[in-house]
Amino acid sequence: MGSIEGYRAVENNFTVTVTKEEVVAAVLPLQEHWLPLSNLDLLLPPLDVGVFFCYDKPAATGTAVVGALKKGLAEALVSFYALAGEVVTNSVDEPELLCNNRGVDFVEAEADVELRSLDLYNPDDSIEGKLVPQKKNGVLAIQATFLRCGGIVVACSFDHRIADAYSANMFLVSWAHLAQLSQSAKPTISTLDSRPCFRRSLLSPRRPGVIHPSIDRMFVPVSELPPPKQPSAESLSDPVISRIYYITADQLNHIQSLANSSASNVVGDGVKRTKLESFCAFLWRMVAASANSKRVITKMGIVVDGRRRLSDGRDKQKASLMGSYFGNVLSIPYGEESARELTGKSLSWVADKVHEFLEDALTEEHFLGLVDWVEAHRPGGAVASIYVGGGEEGEEDESSAFVVSSGQRFPEEKVDFGWGRPVFGSYHFPWGGDAGYVMPMPSPVGKGDWVVYMHLRKGQLEKIESEAGQVFRPLTWDYLLH
Repeated sequence: MGSIEGYRAVENNFTVTVTKEEVVAAVLPLQEHWLPLSNLDLLLPPLDVGVFFCYDKPAATGTAVVGALKKGLAEALVSFYALAGEVVTNSVDEPELLCNNRGVDFVEAEADVELRSLDLYNPDDSIEGKLVPQKKNGVLAIQATFLRCGGIVVACSFDHRIADAYSANMFLVSWAHLAQLSQSAKPTISTLDSRPCFRRSLLSPRRPGVIHPSIDRMFVPVSELPPPKQPSAESLSDPVISRIYYITADQLNHIQSLANSSASNVVGDGVKRTKLESFCAFLWRMVAASANSKRVITKMGIVVDGRRRLSDGRDKQKASLMGSYFGNVLSIPYGEESARELTGKSLSWVADKVHEFLEDALTEEHFLGLVDWVEAHRPGGAVASIYVGGGEEGEEDESSAFVVSSGQRFPEEKVDFGWGRPVFGSYHFPWGGDAGYVMPMPSPVGKGDWVVYMHLRKGQLEKIESEAGQVFRPLTWDYLLH
């Protein structure tokens, strides 16, 4: 996909050898019980999400490093007991969580590659199937891989039905904190700043339910899904692949400036389109520009976290509980426009469209209504419409779709297990569907830069690199170590 200036030599054909496999359970016994999935959990299909962190060589021995990881994990699972359970099916064929402390599969491995030879720009070859574990059992799987240089990659795969990124971040920070303490004193769960909340009553449906018509557009019952399509020759020749880029603060500020170039984009008391809205508008146009016809409908969804919306500021106790709620509290509003409209109009016009469809989901009532909507369609399951495909009626074959999930709260600097903060970390979500997935995260370099994980079609990424290469720059070690 083009040459990369200053790109250090990378190795993708390295071998990973598993040296040990075991199961780590919570250090304290747990009374076996069933934990129902909330209505918002039931909107998630059975998908696993990966996350990985790269560390320079620790001062401690490999045995001490693994020991700290396992001790901290065993302590963390006392409070994050859901991650030590397993998903089973109930009598109405809905998933439930059996909290039985089966434990977490923990893999130790070795890779014959240097840390700074990992091709972070191309995680399909360097990360997928090598450094991020394939979860086979339970809810969470962990792999600690020691590299030839002494560096280490710590990676996890977790069941998205049980935890969203917000929940996973809570666990990662707590695990790292307890692993640190295990190397100097006996860690206890009481040392955690906050504990996860599993109170499903926070997301109980109302009686009677109140459902806004907009939710029928955003989500669709599984029973109403069209039959799956056979892959077309075009899609097989243009596969969905993963890449990681960085964007400098200057470029982000420039994009935001363009998105706010119209007077209509400065509303109320001077509030402007956010960096995320501006970035999404820019990316939406670029993906549309890669279409092979101006008639192609391009759909873009943006993941919205409902915790702050549901706490609404009036009830301090509920706000505290929602701030530590463990599970999924997500909605995915989306917009759809033709490639002709997206590429022919100004960036500020596209940013207006982004703001318009986002507004529908930024309220407490939206999330309360979404809980009610799921209840009205149980049992049977439902999914976000953005993942279904299709554009306007009669044009199902003339569409593309992708989702943007903001990772600006990615706590990379806090995932310090006792041997320093990671030199790099990222979510990794090659989920296997036709829709793309994009996650912008803060860069470890700081300065307001972003790192962006992108899972899009090869042709879309090639278009982005050729026409917006000054914005989306392939992630290299030269950049990270500058």
